[in-house]
Amino acid sequence: MLNQNKPFYLPYWLHRHRLRQAFGCRSIASRIFLLPAILFFNVNSGTLYAQETFVQPPAKLITTFPVILFTGGVMIVRGRLGDFPDTLNFVLDTGSGGISLDSGTCVRLGLHPVPSDKTILGIAGVRQVKFLYNQSLHLPGLKVDSLNFHVSDYDILTSVYGEKIDGIIGYSFLSRYIIEINYDSLRVSVYSQGSFRYPRGSYHLRPVIASLPIIYTETDDARKIAARYFFDTGAGLCALFSNDFISDSSQMSRKKKFYLTQAQGLGGKATMRLTTINELKLGPFRFHKVPVYLFDDLYNVTAYPNLCGLIGNDILRRFNVILNYDRRVFCLTPNSHYHDQFDYSYTGMSIYKEGSVIRVGDVMDGSPADKAGIRVDDILLAINNSFNGNMQVYKNLLQQTGDKLKVIISRDGQLMTFNLQVKSIR
Repeated sequence: MLNQNKPFYLPYWLHRHRLRQAFGCRSIASRIFLLPAILFFNVNSGTLYAQETFVQPPAKLITTFPVILFTGGVMIVRGRLGDFPDTLNFVLDTGSGGISLDSGTCVRLGLHPVPSDKTILGIAGVRQVKFLYNQSLHLPGLKVDSLNFHVSDYDILTSVYGEKIDGIIGYSFLSRYIIEINYDSLRVSVYSQGSFRYPRGSYHLRPVIASLPIIYTETDDARKIAARYFFDTGAGLCALFSNDFISDSSQMSRKKKFYLTQAQGLGGKATMRLTTINELKLGPFRFHKVPVYLFDDLYNVTAYPNLCGLIGNDILRRFNVILNYDRRVFCLTPNSHYHDQFDYSYTGMSIYKEGSVIRVGDVMDGSPADKAGIRVDDILLAINNSFNGNMQVYKNLLQQTGDKLKVIISRDGQLMTFNLQVKSIR
């Protein structure tokens, strides 16, 4: 009998022989008549399918809720842990292989994580982590049970974004549902797993997923190269390449100009180089003059040459995205941000929040900030007469290439004013 549930592969003569046995067909005409009624033949793959197949029930909408977008496209989701009434801030991050909670948040809530022998790996270091087992997470309209949170210190993320970061939502949550991220409306919709109707005009990536999704992306500068990268919604940048990949591939033009900068991430700070690449292609979508960061992968995060880096959310936010981990489909539909200008700004300084105070972090030698006279640990009071103390507002002002900004600083108790010219790396 024909298997009605799965595709099967047989040579043509054996198909013919079995059809004769099953249906007593003798003439070519009768075989031609019966075959379309019983089987579907895929010409491209040479695969024979049963006409009747089992399909998943339709996916059902469970809930939809708003997200907050930080500089670079990092998404913040608000939810509650267990029976605690406090609303917590979580980064929605495909670059996380689990789900996690900040150690300071654990202390504040009186939680006692259990030591483990497991470690987590970031671009700036390796950390051993503790766990909170069998916890529940309450999102608007949805309760997610049986979650094992690893515990890590996210003080550096809190200081970089100027908002308390209580945790990261990754694979442990994302793999249970179909997640639709609409960057136009800044809303996330959660569906049950099942058959799903994707938008017309969308493109389907087919990522490899262990716990972190990996996609093929083509880049072109001195030469054109297709390679594997992490698909990382938790990275507030366009792309990050390992220096090993750049060196081995001769990807970058020798005339390329690089700018030293600091990046903050899991494990601490890392010095990187900032430049642009002529073209980055994601499926059929092409982006030109894309800012990229280059880093020394000291902790083997990318396991080069298996992976060459990551594609971050300043690229991904230009699409409305559907993440279907169960079916290994990531659906991209260009949205209203598709043609947004990239951030080409370069000041050579970082800012971070310490309590209610915003301070200057690292200042690169020879950078615009260095030439203006700004120093590490200066207290940032205002930019262009904006005294609101909002990190996101200040970061947006520092992205205005070509502008000369008036920066008011407090240094050793004295007020000082500097004129900072924002350079373009383009």
